[in-house]
Amino acid sequence: MVVYDEPGTCSYLPHQQWRLPLRLPVRLLTREEFGIRLEEGDRRQGRLLYRTACPSCNACEPIRIDVDDFVPSRTQRRIFRRGERLLQTTLRPIDVCPERVRLYNLHKHGRDLASGETQASMESYRSFLGESCCESFEMVYRKDGETVGIAIVDRAEEALSAVYFYWNPDFENISPGVYSIMKQVDLCKRLGLRHLYLGLYIGACKPMSYKARFVPHERLIHGEWQRFDEVAPNDDESPFATTPSDFPVPTPE
Repeated sequence: MVVYDEPGTCSYLPHQQWRLPLRLPVRLLTREEFGIRLEEGDRRQGRLLYRTACPSCNACEPIRIDVDDFVPSRTQRRIFRRGERLLQTTLRPIDVCPERVRLYNLHKHGRDLASGETQASMESYRSFLGESCCESFEMVYRKDGETVGIAIVDRAEEALSAVYFYWNPDFENISPGVYSIMKQVDLCKRLGLRHLYLGLYIGACKPMSYKARFVPHERLIHGEWQRFDEVAPNDDESPFATTPSDFPVPTPE
């Protein structure tokens, strides 16, 4: 059921107009049903699904890693090994609490990702990250008892989907964004899953182009998943890359 369908100015390519029809499933999706949605290019925010339908732009390309084929770079391997030494990971149900809201706001404003937004409230956090239309969980990373970052992850029959990751900017030097992706690849392998979905790749937008540093990967282009074995020269190889939400999708009233 479509609950919102209004055009607006794109957050990542300001010279373009976006269109993001929001769909609300009538019930909780099974792993198999959600996997079909991912395969067709859907993304999730809260209880809503969306897929880009922009009038004059097709820059957004859903991107995923085939975990059996993935070959991490030297930098990615080093970040993962260091994270494994320093961090403790806990998988748990999604929670909404003051600690998470504080860390989320610290990440958004500390990384200059807020784009003029006010501090998130408990309720806005809940609608964005605390609710879901599928099976979802948290990966909580801690160092000596202190929360470094929290990844929101969706589960499908044969895949995981990285929804959002926010972290304490004080730990930027250990590259938590890259580590979280590597840890989710590792979890896919442990669970016997085939793919890790990373959201949307936008080559002309640095905060979204870094995802292509994980090769080989596949991108959904004109309805077909196409494999890319090499990193494009203009893709951001910064080990400090974060994992922002694909879009700040408006929540319908």
